[in-house]
Order: sequence, then C-alpha cells, then structure tokens
Amino acid sequence: MNSIKFKFTFLLLMLSFSVFADVELPKLFANGMVLQRNQKIPLWGWAKGGEKIAVQFKNQLKNTIADQSGKWKIDLDSEKEGGPFELKIKGENEIILKDVLIGDVWICSGQSNMEFPVGITANAQIEIEQANYPLIRCFNVPKIVSLQPNATLSGGLWKPVSPDNVKGFTAVGYFFARELYHNLKIPIGIISTNVGGTIIETWISSKAFEKSATFTDMISKIPKATIAEVNEQNLALLTAQITAVQGPLPKIKEVDQWKYSTFDDGSWKIMNIPGLWETKGWPKLDGSVWFRKEIIIDATDALNAAVLNLGRIDETDEAFVNGVKVGETKARPTDERKYVIPAGVLKVGKNSVVIRVEDIGGGGGFGSPADKIYLTVGEKVFGLSGDWKYRIASVNANGFAIYPNTYPTLLFNAMIHPLTSYPIKGVIWYQGESNAFRGYQYRETFPLLINDWRTHWKQGDLPFLFVQLANFSMDKRTKAQGSTWAELRESQLSALALPNTGMAVTTDIGDAKDIHPKNKQDVGKRLAAIALKKVYGKSIVAGGPVYEKYKLEGNRIIISFNSLESKLMIKDTFKLLKGFTIAGQDQKFFDASAYLKGNTVVVYSNKIINPVAVRYAWEDNPESANLFNKAGFPASSFRTDNWDLVTKNVMYQIGF
Repeated sequence: MNSIKFKFTFLLLMLSFSVFADVELPKLFANGMVLQRNQKIPLWGWAKGGEKIAVQFKNQLKNTIADQSGKWKIDLDSEKEGGPFELKIKGENEIILKDVLIGDVWICSGQSNMEFPVGITANAQIEIEQANYPLIRCFNVPKIVSLQPNATLSGGLWKPVSPDNVKGFTAVGYFFARELYHNLKIPIGIISTNVGGTIIETWISSKAFEKSATFTDMISKIPKATIAEVNEQNLALLTAQITAVQGPLPKIKEVDQWKYSTFDDGSWKIMNIPGLWETKGWPKLDGSVWFRKEIIIDATDALNAAVLNLGRIDETDEAFVNGVKVGETKARPTDERKYVIPAGVLKVGKNSVVIRVEDIGGGGGFGSPADKIYLTVGEKVFGLSGDWKYRIASVNANGFAIYPNTYPTLLFNAMIHPLTSYPIKGVIWYQGESNAFRGYQYRETFPLLINDWRTHWKQGDLPFLFVQLANFSMDKRTKAQGSTWAELRESQLSALALPNTGMAVTTDIGDAKDIHPKNKQDVGKRLAAIALKKVYGKSIVAGGPVYEKYKLEGNRIIISFNSLESKLMIKDTFKLLKGFTIAGQDQKFFDASAYLKGNTVVVYSNKIINPVAVRYAWEDNPESANLFNKAGFPASSFRTDNWDLVTKNVMYQIGF
C-alpha cells in the first residue's frame, strides 16, 4: 500500500514539474497575432528557473535564460510590415506560432460605444457580408477585474476579419482599422479592451492616482487584498450586522411559516415602504427579505375578489394574502406587479399581506412611488405604503461580486496592464457617458489616464485619439439649466492640449433616443482621418472648426476658430445657422441669431443689448447645431465664458 502511495505521489510530482517546466507565453502571443512594425519586438514568458530559451523569427535567432523565478524576456530587432510568418520559441518544449503578421497595432478601449459590435450597427448585414480583410486582425480581451496588476490576460484569440468573425468585433475599432487598411495597405491589429457602463477611474492605475494630489487620499482606501478576500470580509461584516439587528439568519423550516396570518412577527423590525433597502440601512445586502403588513377588512368587503398592486419590485417576488399565494414574478425589476386575490381569501378583521423579495445584485426592494402600492376591493382602495415589518431570510454570497466600477484601477489592472509591454501604434478611446454627471472633473481624470497609459507603454507621446460624446437626450434639462454632457465634451476638448492627441466630434451622428447610436461607420472614419493626418502624415483635412477666441462689436459677438484647413459652412437647406445661445452679465442664456462672416461667426440677439458670452451646441442633445467645415466635419461645442458649471463640485468617491 505504501509503495503504491509513493508511486502515485511521485507521479503527481513529476506531472507538476513537467507543467512548470513548459515554456509559457502571455495570451496575446498566439496564432494570427499582429506584431508592431518598426519597433523592437519584445517576447517574454515563463519557464523553469535557469531554463535556456531560444527564439527564431524570420532571419533572427536569439537566446536567453529564465531567471530563478522562471521569467524570461528577449527583444527581437524591429521588422517592416509583412507576413504571414512563423515564430518559434523553444525551451524544454517548443511553441510554434503561425500566421504571424507585422503591421500596426491599435488599442481600442472605453465603454459600451467602443464595445458596440459590428453585428448590430447600421447596415449590419451588408457590413458582415463584405467583411473580407484577412490582414486585419482583432483580439478581444476577456472582461475581468483585479485589485492588483495582472501579468497576463485570462484568455483571448486573434481572429481575422471575415463574415464569420466580424459580428462580435468592436464596430468603431473595425471601421477605423478598415479605413487605415484601405489607405496604408499594411496589416492592422486591433486589441479590443472595453466594458460597457464603466467610469474612467477604473481604467487608471493606482500609481497615477497616488501621484495626483486630488486622488491620493481616495486611492489609499482601496483594499490591500485579493477579490476573494474582500468578498469574504464583506460577507462577514454583513452577517454580523444582520445578527446584531435581528438575530442569526433563520432556518428554512422557520421561514416556511412566515407567510401565514397566524405567524407572530412581534420581534420583526420596521421598514418604511416604498424604497430600495440599500437606502434604508442595508447598502450591502443582496438576498431575500420578507415583508409583512396587516390590513383591516370589514364584512361588506370580506370574501370578495380583490387586486393587489405592488408597483415595481427589484427583482423577484412572491405575494401571499392570509397564507395563500396570489402571485409571483421572477427577475423582472421593471415590471409592475398586479396580482388578483380570489374571492374567499380575504376575511373580516385582520388580514396579512406578505411579500418575499429576492435580489441577486444591485438595488433590492420596492421601486415605485407610494401611490402605486395599494389593494383594491370593489371601489375601495387600501393604501399599503408606510411601515411594514421585515426580516432578512438569506444573503446572496455572490452578491459581493466586485464590479468594474466598485473601485478605481480594477480594469486597468486586469485588462490594460497585461498589454503594456506589447508595442502598439496608438490608442483610440470612446468613453465618457458614465462620467457625464461629473463632467468638470473629467478635465483632470482624462489627461491623468492618457499620461498614465503613456507612462506604462514607455513609447513617449503615444498617439491617443478619442471620440467626443455624441448627441443624446440624457434628461429634461433646458439650455438655461446647463448640460452635464456638454460639460464633459468641454473636458474632452481640453485634452487636446496634450501632445499627439486627436478628437472626433460626433454630435451630428448620435441618436437622441439611443445612447448607443448605430452609425459607427462615421465614427471609425473620423478617427481614421485623424490618424492618417497626425500619425501617418497624410495631407488631408481631419476635423472640424474648434473655437479659438471672441471679440465684442456693439451688441454682437464675433467668434473665431482655429483648425480652419477648410472653410466654414452651414449644413442647412435654408442656410440658417443654429445651435448658438447668448447671455449678458446676468448669465441668462437665450437662443441667438448667427451668421457667417468670412471664416467667423457673428452671434446676436435682440433680447441682449450688452452681450458678454456665447455658447454653441451646449446641450446634451444639440441635434440642431449645424456649423461645419466644407470637408464635412462638425464644429465642437464650446463656450466663451468661464462661469461655474453644474458639475463643477461633483467629485469622484469610491462607490460613487
């Protein structure tokens, strides 16, 4: 027996040793990859400590030895565009990577409008059918989070552009790459690393925050632990809180009795309904909570059918009246609950209404106003809002999952840091919707991100091109109230002060009713135009008019622009210039008249005798703004004043 056990243990040791001894590569190094041309090509990975590693690529053969921790690195000489080639890495095992191209590699990052896939863009079917570009490759970075910088990705594959593959590619990235390919005729690689709904802070490294006076205190609050450890700590804290308030979580047999009218709920706590329980003392709770309320029914209404209205419940519920189940809805947080109570269920005197609510993530509880929660019997209405008794029945242990916006740095650590040793040509970025409510602070966080990424890639002023927010009806604000989206667009515009940056204006190609406009073709083309001009030196017009200065002439304000490689024009059948507002010293803005005078714009209003400020396209949805240049590019929104903005004092906090 001991001999068999020894042999089995020895076999396991040998197997683990052989796995450890194998040369391993980061997930980015795979069949079909695109390597950056005209730069040193770093290759790295892991092996057994002291293992000899040889790399062969084209006419190059280089050797190194893994250090004692097993890490190794080799720099190949730069190569011109071309391919496909084979790349061989040999240690105690051999890896052969096939179909390797050399060209230009671009990072495509941001939130959902960068993530938005080709398969649901405008004219998607035609785009898919015509997607035959084997020299354009896309690598989709898996969506994960991490509290510490990761050394490698969790997975991913390089895929060529074809009708079978392109549906899931980033649409902006693909249309950008396609435009570059048509003009440059070289292999193009796009690395798609994006997550919908994310704030910019999650894409910035802890080192960048630590060096910023604004954020040093904030970044110190990030847990120094693994995600699993943080989840365990949060679960322990919540369990302790529940025990202190109501006692230990109940057994299943005990919970089974809670629906009956005879159950004694005298020890239960009180919660005012409606409202999500996160706002009522349980900010970290995901799980199931039972609510009980008594109503008095007289003899004229007892035994009749009734209707129970509960409004929206986040997210699953069961409803009982006097112990009888009258309805349930599963995982439909936006649906209003309306359950029929059969005749004979209600009785004279006290009646119990019991609701079990289960929430697996996010907000939990009653989400409608008080007037949506009531019981009707014939023509009588019994309001049910107000105090209910409640008890927590269970906790969803998975409810402590850390999401991309839970802490800053999470997506940088998991989805950017593993890429930063891989040489690239530049970055295209489409993000900001989730930061609009603190748009003013974005003028600090956005340059922080750009400089942070440049620091990590160690490629100097790495080209960084970005998309200014499109038009969208975010809320019911009027021009006089200001615009959070316009304020974020201004912060994006201010980032052009950084070297080697470029901005694509898209306020003319958004969708007022859809935060995810389907026209991603023009977005990609506009980014590509900037790249072709600024990065590749093409002699083309790549953008629209950008506000430069103003001067007063009586009751008129004259606006001048830079970036005027193409003359101004009005994109309107009747040649009426729209989108301008004007204000006097009282800071009250009125719609303004405007007209072109050469390459300037003259703005005035008969309501303002002494104007002092002009704003253009200063709305969430400036769809009427129609100042362009003759090359077809729209002017960016702008303002001439420096008055306080509605988001000026909205600062980032963890969990906010």
